[in-house]
Amino acid sequence: MAQVDGCPITDAMEILGKKWVILIINQLLTGPKRFCQLENEMNISGRLLSERLKDLEAEGLVEKKVYPDIPVRIEYELTVQGKKIEPIIREMYAWSLERKNSKIEEHVPS
Repeated sequence: MAQVDGCPITDAMEILGKKWVILIINQLLTGPKRFCQLENEMNISGRLLSERLKDLEAEGLVEKKVYPDIPVRIEYELTVQGKKIEPIIREMYAWSLERKNSKIEEHVPS
């Protein structure tokens, strides 16, 4: 399949293909999270996490909510568009498990 400008798959991969993006979205599928929660759960640098969250906000996939608590509380959550990626992540997960299991079966003596 040739890569073509304006190709929907190419367009999607420009957003989702960046390192950590799918994993960030997967973490947010469980609900809103604070920056430090994401940073700790994913073992990602703060600089890179901040960059990816800004990218996802710009694409309309993640929303940053600021609560006027003391101290100020900031949470990130998926938008409606961001939640639409869940079936893709589920399929990737299933595909990866199936692939891993078939590799194990190939190496098990009969």
